Amino acid sequence: MQTPSRSNRFFYPRFVAGLLLAAGLAACQATPQPPNPVSTPTPVPALSGPVDPEEGVTLAFEPFTGAPGNIADELSEFIGSEARKQGITLVRRIGAAATYRVNGYLSATGQPSNGTVFYVFDIVDSSGRRLKRISGTEATGGASGDPWQSVNSGTLSRIANRSMVEIKAWLNR
Repeated sequence: MQTPSRSNRFFYPRFVAGLLLAAGLAACQATPQPPNPVSTPTPVPALSGPVDPEEGVTLAFEPFTGAPGNIADELSEFIGSEARKQGITLVRRIGAAATYRVNGYLSATGQPSNGTVFYVFDIVDSSGRRLKRISGTEATGGASGDPWQSVNSGTLSRIANRSMVEIKAWLNR
């Protein structure tokens, strides 16, 4: 009988923990949605909020859930920078009128040798109905104690870039 290798003994518990965390993040949405059939395409963006003729379609990011303030602030800066690069107009005032709102959820797990940031961004219309979900993971360095300690600017920059690229692709469908 083979003895599981050291990496396999640690992979499976982390994999299961990641799945449970992702399921928990998915349960954070405001109103339960029945699952869509597999053959149903992603909804085409329908303009749901005010569209200023000069600004066009705008997005407002709500405060992030799950991330410490310093991480959320830095991610916000990266998202703003990436939005400018992608030609996406963000509304920066909380409660300001926008075509779409984006709710962000973040979580981090880690061990002394490595860690992971899980992120979910839900784009919602004016009634709060989710139109698009963007989610992913980013590997981080290790940290003992608080896994957010291992999240650096490079990690946050990659999250912002991937998210803005997906949002732009969705808007341009």
